Amino acid sequence: MVTDKSEDEKLFYKNELVWDTMSSDDKSKMYGISDRYIDFLDRAKTERLAVLETIRLAEMNGFSSIESKAELKPGDRVYFLNRKKNIILAIIGKTSIREASSMVGAHIDSPRIDLKANPVYEEENMVLLKTHYYGGIKKYHWVNIPLEMYGVITKKDGEVVDVHIGNDPSDPVFVISDVLPHLGGKIQGDRKMKEVIKGEELNVLAGSIPEEDTEVKERVKLHFLKLLNTKYGITEEDFLSAELSLVPAFNARYIGLDKGMIGGYGQDDRICSYTSLQAIMDTDNPEITSICYLVDKEETGSEGNTGALSQWFPSVITTILEKTQGSASLSDFYSAMTNMKVLSSDVNAAVNPTFSSIHELQNAGHMGMGVILTKFSGGGGKGGTNDAHSEFVGYLRKLFDDAGVNWQMGEWGKVDEGGAGTIAKFMARYNSEVIDLGPGLLGMHSTYEISHVADLYMTYKAYLAFYNST
Repeated sequence: MVTDKSEDEKLFYKNELVWDTMSSDDKSKMYGISDRYIDFLDRAKTERLAVLETIRLAEMNGFSSIESKAELKPGDRVYFLNRKKNIILAIIGKTSIREASSMVGAHIDSPRIDLKANPVYEEENMVLLKTHYYGGIKKYHWVNIPLEMYGVITKKDGEVVDVHIGNDPSDPVFVISDVLPHLGGKIQGDRKMKEVIKGEELNVLAGSIPEEDTEVKERVKLHFLKLLNTKYGITEEDFLSAELSLVPAFNARYIGLDKGMIGGYGQDDRICSYTSLQAIMDTDNPEITSICYLVDKEETGSEGNTGALSQWFPSVITTILEKTQGSASLSDFYSAMTNMKVLSSDVNAAVNPTFSSIHELQNAGHMGMGVILTKFSGGGGKGGTNDAHSEFVGYLRKLFDDAGVNWQMGEWGKVDEGGAGTIAKFMARYNSEVIDLGPGLLGMHSTYEISHVADLYMTYKAYLAFYNST
């Protein structure tokens, strides 16, 4: 029997470009969010700065510190702060958190270059700074580009000095200098890609003017230290208790004549941290408690007391229980975690047309086709992954389709090509339902990652629908 063509088409699964299905209203909203996201990228280039910007935006949207609340009631909008590198926002729902909650968790750290504890040295009449890179990078990406310095220096008396150098157009910048191609053939020509630039060669040029006194040793270094002492009141010894990082000294921009893409540093994972933040700020009186968890240390394994493996997150859930119901037992906590639905809000690798061979295209994420649902990550035989259950995937399919969210399924490249990890497996340890959801990027972990404006918007819409679910 011949069936109607439209009925036949219902049997097939096919992704569509977001642009082909978006309303004019959605397209207008999309660029508003894109503009604000670009501003967020420029303001939030380290995890400390991301937390500060999150607090600024949250307080503008009715959130207040948990420290100001003796109790919590439905509709309250609060944030919890952990060591200035880790923040949670929550809107208290009408239903007890023991019974249900929705959480979106993203990380706010990104690959970067950190200064070593004793970094300053002089050689060839120049001052250089020794570094240790943070997270998974291609080290050659970081040479011969302008770098900004951010961080804090804590003196022995407890004074904390904020350091920002390179962001203002009048500021100087820093650079890691490569060897010239005319003479680099022998020293670099036979190196493997990972060693074209070695870790101990990521030395930062920081000064070249000497002290006037020709009798002084290390004249250039002394002049450099005097400049720091004048500006910040520090000595070389203060570097021992400093956290100073170098990030690219260029700002995010639209890419392409059509402004269809965004280029900028740190989009892994600040595209997810921003959209999850914007979505919770736009959520009003949800039925169940909505939580936005912005976490540090994902790029180095989620260890440390500001990473996803920290016990700070359980302490926040316990506090919410205590301040909504007066007390919190261990049983209450485990009930809350078991009944929590979690989106591990992290990016995926979109297909790069120049290097598409690393993907199995039928199961890959594609730019401009919506947010990517990643059922499992890990590598090889799903090693080191959380593998979301069928029931949770089915629940999200309906939720997103009903909310008009363009989404696609995507894996991390071909099975034997490599892989990646997120905080999903750590959140799943609490017995919560967890899956990865975020947009695809090109050039991930480079100094200038690329996203698609339509995917950014659909990521926001997905998180907004999730916060407002029941």
